[in-house]
Amino acid sequence: MAATSNVTEIIFLGFSQNRDAQKVISVLFLLLYVAILLGNGLIVVTIMAGKGLTSPMYLFLSYLSFVEICYCSVTAPKLILDSFMERKVISLKGCITQIFFLHFFGGTEIFLLTVMAYDRYVAICKPLHYTVVMNRRVCGLLVGVAWGGGLLHSVGQTFLIFQLPFCGPKVLDHYFCDVHPVLKLACSDTFLVGVLIVANGGSISVVSFTGLLASYLVILRSLRTQTSEGWRKALSTCASHLAVVALFFVPCSFVYMRPCVTLPADKIVAVFYTVVTPLLNPVIYSFRNAEVKNALRRLMGWKGSWDEK
Repeated sequence: MAATSNVTEIIFLGFSQNRDAQKVISVLFLLLYVAILLGNGLIVVTIMAGKGLTSPMYLFLSYLSFVEICYCSVTAPKLILDSFMERKVISLKGCITQIFFLHFFGGTEIFLLTVMAYDRYVAICKPLHYTVVMNRRVCGLLVGVAWGGGLLHSVGQTFLIFQLPFCGPKVLDHYFCDVHPVLKLACSDTFLVGVLIVANGGSISVVSFTGLLASYLVILRSLRTQTSEGWRKALSTCASHLAVVALFFVPCSFVYMRPCVTLPADKIVAVFYTVVTPLLNPVIYSFRNAEVKNALRRLMGWKGSWDEK
């Protein structure tokens, strides 16, 4: 790549070229980023310190919150700082590094969400065998598979971009580096690389979504024999998980499961899976849970408890 590329830096266009608009955007994203750090960080600390939160569900939830922090941190700090700069520049190596970590944490999140769906399937459909099936060794293995799957996905995407020559232009109509926008900057035929990129990202999304769908279809079928109270508790947990899945999978599918073309809406859609989903995850998935809220109260030294609604 170094022998055929003369581009050493890439310039972001961001959301707007207006200086006042850039400052407003920077402040908005700063507030959202701080909220993401505090919300997800609080979930991680609460689960780690909470003596009653020993279920595998909470282990996976703590990892999901940690991944959300890392995932958002790949893009948000750079955007916030760039809003105060005349030229929003990133080196070519820095750009490829950003792609690597974006897809590493994004892929890990997809696999974690799939693992969490399997955990709910075992808990609801095989409650008597839950502690045996989801023992500590299995949980550790599933978490390792999620991280390993994210790493393999990221290495594949990054390698496909890394071996391309970049000779100009060097202006990227986005606020962070991603495979589709960067592919447009290459000065060679990118058709095959584009197909492989879509196949890599699309296959992971399709397999994970199929696994999620199958898990919840089996769960809904098994709930026919449950009491109304069992229905309510199971659907409450599953609804929270499905909400997080929808917020992440729908915008990701819009961007990555189509031919390698860029659309004006891509920047707005990217905000949903890089900022909005990490922001809402603690609210949707965690703070609605009575055990998490009670553990949070104990952590803060408050008295009383919440009844699960």
